[in-house]
Order: sequence, then C-alpha cells, then structure tokens
Amino acid sequence: MTASARGPEPRPGRPERSRRALFAGAVGNFIEWYEFGVYGYFATIIAARFFTPEGGSEVEALVRTYASFALAFFFRPVGAALFGRLGDRIGRRPVLVLVIVLMTVATTLIGALPTYDTIGAVAPWLLTFLRVLQGLSAGGEFGGAVSVMTEFAPAGRRGLYGSWQSFTVALGLLGGAGVAALLASALSPGELESWGWRLPFLLTLPLGLGALWLRLRLDETPAFRQEHERASAGGASVRPPVRETARAIALGAGRVIGWAAAGYTFLVVLPSYLQGSLNATFQQALLATVATNLGFAVTIVPAGWLSDRVGRRPVMLTGTLSVTVLALPLLNLLQDTGTSTTAKAVTVFAAGAVVGLMAGPGPAMLSEMFPTSVRYTGLGLAYALSNAVFSGCAGLIITETIRRTGSVDIPAYYAAATCAVSTLTLLTLRKPREEQGS
Repeated sequence: MTASARGPEPRPGRPERSRRALFAGAVGNFIEWYEFGVYGYFATIIAARFFTPEGGSEVEALVRTYASFALAFFFRPVGAALFGRLGDRIGRRPVLVLVIVLMTVATTLIGALPTYDTIGAVAPWLLTFLRVLQGLSAGGEFGGAVSVMTEFAPAGRRGLYGSWQSFTVALGLLGGAGVAALLASALSPGELESWGWRLPFLLTLPLGLGALWLRLRLDETPAFRQEHERASAGGASVRPPVRETARAIALGAGRVIGWAAAGYTFLVVLPSYLQGSLNATFQQALLATVATNLGFAVTIVPAGWLSDRVGRRPVMLTGTLSVTVLALPLLNLLQDTGTSTTAKAVTVFAAGAVVGLMAGPGPAMLSEMFPTSVRYTGLGLAYALSNAVFSGCAGLIITETIRRTGSVDIPAYYAAATCAVSTLTLLTLRKPREEQGS
C-alpha cells in the first residue's frame, strides 16, 4: 500500500513553506531525542538517585532504570494511535502543537523531581509516570513530523526532507551527550550526582517554548487540506481497509527494526555498556558516544538524498547488511585492550555511520507506504511498535543478558540479529510509482 497508488498528491507550494515545515517538524524530534539521550547517558546516576533503596545492588538499580526507560517506549504505540488518529482527522498542525507541549512539561518536571532519599518509594513511581507521558508524546511526534516533512517536500525530494527527521535525532543525541560531557567536566562527581544531572532536563523548557513558537506558525499540509476538502464535499473515501493498513504497519515495523535496535544499541546504550562491561570512565564513555553520534549524523542526510536517486531499498540494505556482518568485529575491537584510542574512535564512528544509512531513507520509506488518510497513524505506529520492543528494551535486554550469561558480546548479537530481520523485509520493498515516473 503506497500513497502514490491512490493518485498523486498536491505539490507543497512555495519553497519557504517547505523550509518552515522542515524546521517545525524537526525541532520536536530534536527535543525528544535530546531528552531520551540524556536519560540514557545519566542512567547510572538516575539509578542511584531513584532506584537504589538500602540493600539494593547497582546492577539491579540499573536494570530498573532501563525498565522505566522501556516502559516509556511501550507507551509510544499508544501515543501513535491516539495522536495519529487525531492528526489524520483534524490535521497535522494542531496535534504537533499538543505533543510538543506535553513533551516539554513532562521532561522539565523530571529535572525538578524529588529523589528516593527525599520522598522514598514514591520517587521512582513519579519518574515512571513522567516517562509514560514522554512516551505518549513521542509516539505522537514521529508520525506527525514525518507527515509534515514529506507532504511539504518538493517532488522527488521526500528522501532528503524526511532524512532531516533522523538528522535531528542525531543532533538531539549529540546535544544531550555534549551537555552531559560538559557537566561531567565542569562539575565534581559529587555535584553531578547531587544536582548537576537535573540541568539537562530543565534546559528542555526554553527549547520547548521555541519549538512551540515554530509550530504555531506552521501551515497545514497541502495533502491533508485536499483530503479534508474532498471528505467535506462528500467525495469518495480513500481510507484503506483496516486489514490492509495493519499489514502495512507490520511490514513497515519489520523494515525499521534494525534501525531501531542498532541505533539505540550504538547511540544510547553504549555509555552504560562501556562503563559496566569494559570499565570505561563516565567521560570516556561519553566521548565514545559523541564519536558514534557524529558518524550517525554524517551519513543521514546524504543517505536520504541518495535514496531519492537510487531508491530507498539499496541504501537501507547497505546499512542493515553492514551491521549484520560487522557488529561483532567492531565490538571486539572495542573490547581489545591493545586497540589504540584512535582505532576505537574510528570504530564507534563507523558503527554510527552504518545506522545512518538506515535512518536517512527510513522516514520517507514509511511515509510512502500509507495514503494521506492514514499516514500519520500508519507510519507512526510502524515506527513506534519497532521502537517499543527493539529500542526501548535494548538497554534492559542487553544489561540483563550480560548479567545472566557473562558474555560481553551481547550488544553485537542483538544488533546483528535485528538487522538480519530488516534485511529480509526490505527485500520486498519496491519504488513507489512517483519515483518510477508513472
């Protein structure tokens, strides 16, 4: 099922409207992934402040922290279904305004939340509740942002425009890593653990207000306006059967499982893995994460641009096959104490770069699988479902499996296996008719 199969969509109009849509759509993704990155980078500190009552071990606390992390992801499909339904009925713009407000409030409150030492067992429950609100808002963010970006994109440039969604993910993770690294350098360990960890979350408030201003100035997309006008005039419905949409959602989720799992394994879980399994310092782990996210950022937009010319499938398959084959050798280089610092930096940079090959074309690929009438819901659910299981659970699965098996190769196996699944589903991907010139 593709949008093009149901007729051509209206052109986006003036270039300035397309650029405005690009920024308004991207800014929410930046904030979302900045916060999720910060939560991952400070996982060990959050574990100590919220999940370690007397007698509890550090490993158990870290597992509970990742469980809270995973819970937020499991509410993403709920948010995708709820906000997606609204976005397909009342418009992309008002729903994107709503989700940015919800995301900003929830994230800012985490920075002001009392810890376990202050209010006892209520603290982890409050933190978990705010994580649920974040999950709901994040679930509504992706489908709307990608719909806006791709529906405003000039003809033949959906891959490029959609890639900016993934690029702002990289910027958000880099921003979170940069803020965390700056705080780790400027503050003593005691200050960082006592109050310094709160600052990155509180910074979300001014960022969110800026994002809200941009979205209030956003126009509704031409594709949604046309669909709404046709329905209002009593025209024939173009909403596909539920079963057809469900199949497309399942197939879309399979195509981005590798992107979801490898992305979170390499880009977010890496700091805690390096500290817990390879005895790296907090600063060393953050620097490695910065290098990984730089590699990720460098390839995203070129990969999206290239997919407009050669197709989504060959670019994304290059990424999934690379991770499947290279994940274990790359991880072994990090584990080898004889590997130089430069070689390790190149290794983590390369790991991020191959994820970018999947993330660049991914948003446009999902957008093209659904017609306008269900696009917000369909692509949002496909992305949210894959992320709920394979991103949100990455830290929990990897940490717990390493604890039980003692194998430090688990991250590589996890990333390779999920990318193998995506490889199989991507083999069924064909160019939409618009790309084929029909």
